[in-house]
Amino acid sequence: MTTVFLNGAFMPMEDAKISPMDRGFLFGDGIYEVIPAYRGELVGFGPHIARMNQGLQLVGIDFKWDVVKWRAICAELIASNQGDNLAIYLHVSRGTDSKRFHAYPDNVAPTVFAYAFEIPAAPVPDKAQTKGYKVATTEDLRWQRCHIKSTALLGNVMHFQHGFAQGCNETILFNAHNQMTEGSACNAYIVKDGVVITPPLDNHILPGITRFMLLDILAKHGAIEVQERSVTMDEVCAADEVWLTSSSKEIAPVVEIDGQPVGDGEIGDVWLAAQTLYTAHKAEY
Repeated sequence: MTTVFLNGAFMPMEDAKISPMDRGFLFGDGIYEVIPAYRGELVGFGPHIARMNQGLQLVGIDFKWDVVKWRAICAELIASNQGDNLAIYLHVSRGTDSKRFHAYPDNVAPTVFAYAFEIPAAPVPDKAQTKGYKVATTEDLRWQRCHIKSTALLGNVMHFQHGFAQGCNETILFNAHNQMTEGSACNAYIVKDGVVITPPLDNHILPGITRFMLLDILAKHGAIEVQERSVTMDEVCAADEVWLTSSSKEIAPVVEIDGQPVGDGEIGDVWLAAQTLYTAHKAEY
């Protein structure tokens, strides 16, 4: 995969050059999205672009391309890079200034970068073909604006590494009140007595696109009850099922937390029903 998009042009990856004075490099001053595409079909494209535009507005970057412009770029990257299963990474930084200075500069053009990379095939609603996740837990020590999908991800990276170093797939985070927030790179849910429960959105939780799509699909098409409320870590430990969602994971079932089984340690039936509905309706977004 060699073709990328940078500031209005498609080019080989090795030809893409960004100044070291770019504020994305110096400050993590930018917004990004990752959109999966299976056999050329983008999943959740509209909501992803809407979230990117909202993020740019929240951090004061004066840049807004519509879905037509972004779709054309994504389509060209899909066509130019081989693979049935790709993700498109979109990145807009505030741009390159002549000096390193914390205040937002005037009259600086944003840097726009995009590229495609291979991802696994889309998850299928089949317990036999699905591997349960093992996760660790730790206190959420990130910044207080996690609802903004910033490129400044060091806090998330450090939390992910906490689990990775223990041989885990992810890390579930909790706040000072012992309430679950999310994963280091995903949203989190529990299932108890057939009810799906997930924390309500606030500044500590990213408004995940898969989260939005899943909750919308369950509300429209399923007989699965959903509650958005605070979830204590005691409830997490006592849950029948625990899930993680992201654009690349879709709905990932968790079977072990901090070395202890979730429920009976097997992938649950509510996960199977939810993943079946998600698979059937995700192309509608």
